[in-house]
Parts: sequence; C-alpha cells; structure tokens
Amino acid sequence: MSAAAFLASGRRISTLQSDLRTLNLDAFVVTHLPNLRYLTGLAATAGAVVLREEICTLVVDFRYQSAARKILDHTPGHPFEISIVEHTYDETVAALLGALPRSFRIGIEAASMTVGRFNRLADALKATAGSEDSAGRTGLVPTERVIERRRAVKDAEEIETLREAARRLSRVARKVPDFVTDGRTELEIAADIDAAVREEGFERPAFDTIVASGENSAHPHARPGQRRLLRGDGVVLDFGGVYDGYSVDLTRTLPVGAVPPDLSRLGAAVREAHDAAIAVVRPGVRPSEIDGAARDVLARHGLADAFGHGTGHGLGLEVHEDPRISKLPGALPDEPVVAGMVFTIEPGAYVPGVGGVRIEDDVLVVEGGCEVLTDVPIGVL
Repeated sequence: MSAAAFLASGRRISTLQSDLRTLNLDAFVVTHLPNLRYLTGLAATAGAVVLREEICTLVVDFRYQSAARKILDHTPGHPFEISIVEHTYDETVAALLGALPRSFRIGIEAASMTVGRFNRLADALKATAGSEDSAGRTGLVPTERVIERRRAVKDAEEIETLREAARRLSRVARKVPDFVTDGRTELEIAADIDAAVREEGFERPAFDTIVASGENSAHPHARPGQRRLLRGDGVVLDFGGVYDGYSVDLTRTLPVGAVPPDLSRLGAAVREAHDAAIAVVRPGVRPSEIDGAARDVLARHGLADAFGHGTGHGLGLEVHEDPRISKLPGALPDEPVVAGMVFTIEPGAYVPGVGGVRIEDDVLVVEGGCEVLTDVPIGVL
C-alpha cells in the first residue's frame, strides 16, 4: 500500500465510526471481504473487522499476520489492534463481541453474512452470559449498505486507479477486432481476450469473458462455446479486468463481414440508446432517469421488450456494486448520482432469430456531467 492508501484507510475508518453514532450502533462487524479491503487495505481471502468508536480490531489468521502489522504501523492517529485467529474466525469474533459491555448494539452486514454465521455468533454471545439472564445482552443488528454507500463515491486515489484501468482495458478492446474472424470458435476468441487482459497488467479478468456470436448473441450472458463464427454474424464481446483491486468492464458488438439489415438496425438503435444515456449523466440525476433515457430510445424503435436488464452498475472493488442504473431500484433507493461515482452504461437489445447487440462504456460522474473513461471506437454493426 502507498502512503496515500494508508491515509485513505484511516479516513474511512473514522467515517465509519461517525456512521455508527448516526445509526445508534456501539460496534460493527465487517466480514464482507471487499468492505474489509476498503476499510483497511488488506487484500485477503479471509478476515474480519470489529469496529468500535474508540478502536478498530483487525481479525486475521497466521497467513495475513505480517500484512496486518504493516497496516497497523502505517495508520497513525487511529487506534488499531490485531487479533490473531487461533481456531476459527467465528470463535475469535465472538470472543471479541462477548467482551463488550451489556446492551451493546452490534451492526452486522445482512447482505453478506450467512444465516449460519449469524446464528453461530448469536449463540456464542448467549453462551458468554453463562447462567445469567441474557435479556438485554449484547445484540446483533442487521444493517444494509452501511459501507457500500460510502464505497459508491470514489476518492481521488480510487478515481485515478479506475482511470488507469479503463485506459488499459481500452487498449485491450482495440486488439479485439483482430480476434474476431470467421472460422474461429467463441472459446478461442475468449482465450485471446483473457490473454490480452493479462498482458495489459491486470491481475485477472473481472468475470468470465462473454463471446456470443450469431444466434447466441440474443442471450445477454451467453457463455462462449465451440460455435465457429460465420460471415454475417454479430458478436457480443463483454470483458473486464481487475487492476490494483478495482474492476472495469466494457462491451462491444462487432460484425463478421456484412450483417443482415435487421441486425444492423438493432445496432443503430442500441448505439443511440447508449449515447442518450451518457448524455443525461450528471450530479443530481436519478439512476432511473439515466436508465429511462436509454429505454425510451429503444421503445421508440419498437424494442422495449428486447431490453430486459438494467442500463448499468457501479464499478470498484467489485465488478457489480452501487449505484445500480435501473428502472426498478428494488431494494436500493433511487438516490441521485453524485460526483465521484463510477458506473457502466450498457444498454442492449436481444431479438431471437435476429441476434443481440450491447454497447458498454464506463463513466465517472463529474461536476456538470460525466467523463467517459473507456476510450475505444464503438465498432458496432
């Protein structure tokens, strides 16, 4: 971690401690690994944080002991301690919680904590009460999006990381047309894209690369298979990469030679929808309005029923995170976007018997509008 990253970690911990007061929580248990990394900078396959107003306890096993101590040494001004797991994470976290005063309210991440883990922690807390009446004993309080809301708005260091990741992914995208030739299989093309992603310095692909040709392109998340590309095909290519922990994502739909007029019209409509959505992105606009700008265009082209997914999703430590750019926010509030948010714009239309088209770019919300981070020709049908 850089010096700036250590400072960011300290700021994020302080912010979450302030959030605890607002939420009337005395402590907070972080078990969702992307949130753990966001708070502490620790990239690990296991770990937890128990946060109180006066101290942050990073719970790790032997594998991450030295990395945790480095974080502790480089986070000045923030009370930090490490708890090493001896048997299981749940036992260690439960022991920390059991030592808290009675009637403490402890927030947990309801969206990511399993029922099994919740029950184990609750049972362990009851056990610490011994034979005493456990009424009023420390309680677990399910919460939603406490850290995720903060993660949705990127700081300066995160923005620069995502800008660089988008530049690298754009370079990958410029190589992709050379891979898309008739006679090659979808799997061969996907392998070439994955190799190009790694050649550009990404840690790994952000998800399983999608290459969907011909009739397969009418399925939004088709998996690449042994189908060989034919002249006249449209090919949906959706790929991404993880750079310094942060994910970027891009989709292009390319032709194999001349394509049928129906597929060409589909491509023109999707491109218009893509451009319309980007044109309305600015602080204060609601996700449903951005989605509506794309959806209205497709509806005018008679393709309302051909667009069945949302227009975009947030990017960051996860490839799908807040905000969700959709007509149906569901469990998420339709809160206006703000400067510092990074998300995709990816309208699509999928018609059985004709094919599918999707165009995706990554945008950063800035004062007065947005910055398109991915810089590569549309290349649509």
